Amino acid sequence: MASSNSITSDKQEKGKFMPNDQNVLQKHVFFFDRNHDGIVYPWETFQGFRSIGCGVLFSVASALFINIGLSQKTRPGKYPSLLFPIEVQNIHLGKHGSDSGVYDKNGKFLHEKFEAIFRKYAHTHPNALTSGELMAMLRANREFKDYTGWIASWTEWKTLYVLCKDSDGLLQKETVKAAYDGSLFEHLEKQRAAAATSAKKRACI
Repeated sequence: MASSNSITSDKQEKGKFMPNDQNVLQKHVFFFDRNHDGIVYPWETFQGFRSIGCGVLFSVASALFINIGLSQKTRPGKYPSLLFPIEVQNIHLGKHGSDSGVYDKNGKFLHEKFEAIFRKYAHTHPNALTSGELMAMLRANREFKDYTGWIASWTEWKTLYVLCKDSDGLLQKETVKAAYDGSLFEHLEKQRAAAATSAKKRACI
């Protein structure tokens, strides 16, 4: 019954799934739901990573790791599926350990936890993280023998750093916040599409 209530509490718009306004983790994942049906399949995860500029091999590996790891966790009570779908409405059930704690157990954004990242680790610049400071945070967040959580956190943060560091090698605070609410992915996709369009126009001149 609780599962049914959680389903009906999520907004539906013209038959399409819409993330719960209070569940920022849903918004973070929703970008990868390419057809907005509330389910993320491995090929959609792949397409999402490719659209923000990740390489083919990395996108394939990420799709397999993420969907295999999260599929059954987000589908409680259901039989395993070889298509490895992830249900966006239940993404909070797939929250891994050794993380920053910015998302609570229900997927809500905890502002104090977010601010703590920069208060504790941004020693060079108050509103940005260097590569070394990022690694210090990852080491501090590690839970004992939580190897899966270690790998997941390292992969998430290093990907964010590689894609979004500025010309000075800094990961800016506003960029990190945008990653948490998912708006960063849309920005990167539009930025990449605009660059591709511009390149085509130059080639035609």
